[in-house]
Amino acid sequence: MTRGARDESGVAQADAPPQQGKTRGNPYADQDGPRVSRQGLPQWLDPVVEAARTVRPTQLSRFLPPEDGRGRQSAVLILFGEGPSGPELLLMERAGSLRSHPGQPSFPGGALDPEDGDPHTTGPLRAALREAEEETGLDPAGVQLFGVLPRLYIPVSEFVVTPVLGWWRDPSPVGAVDPAETARVFTVPVSDLTDPDHRVMALHPSGHLGPAFTVESALVWGFTAGVIDRLLHFAGWERPWDRSRQVPLDWRA
Repeated sequence: MTRGARDESGVAQADAPPQQGKTRGNPYADQDGPRVSRQGLPQWLDPVVEAARTVRPTQLSRFLPPEDGRGRQSAVLILFGEGPSGPELLLMERAGSLRSHPGQPSFPGGALDPEDGDPHTTGPLRAALREAEEETGLDPAGVQLFGVLPRLYIPVSEFVVTPVLGWWRDPSPVGAVDPAETARVFTVPVSDLTDPDHRVMALHPSGHLGPAFTVESALVWGFTAGVIDRLLHFAGWERPWDRSRQVPLDWRA
């Protein structure tokens, strides 16, 4: 695929990194903003790249964007890094005072701003990086975006979410930038996420059951856990686990 061509997500691709310094020092961006590139990724990410290329919306969630266009456009950054325990994911815990999903572990992300641009092309890429920087202090210049998953929907908050996949090529220090928004920032080894002992089903007071993870002194559930669960499955990393193990959620969840 030539540079500037578009994949099924509508996002422009890049076969080779543009010149350094075009967009805030990020070698995987140019004057038009961030680009998706799969060049030079670690081999262990190959299954994730393939999953992102082939997965269909209905394989990720039963909650898809309304056909009438309702919903607030947003994006999250699913950032893979490599730590002392091998491949890992960057997560954060939302402040308990927030109106939307308070206290819930999540990917960095949020609503698109007008300056992010077209929500159907590079807007979600800009938003995912911008929100990650604002929430965790992440340096976007160290992130190589390599894929975009189909848009999904969160009915309770009416967010239409574009999950953006990134490789933390050049890690930078991270932490809670604004305690009013972020309680903490942490990484989770993929080996912990695939460990059957860390896998449960979260039981919402409404009766809804969904996959969850007990990692890093947190219960990761809801939208974030659902996306992680599907990524592990379609990447071939999932290990058999006991789906009869349930953890009840607080009524305020």
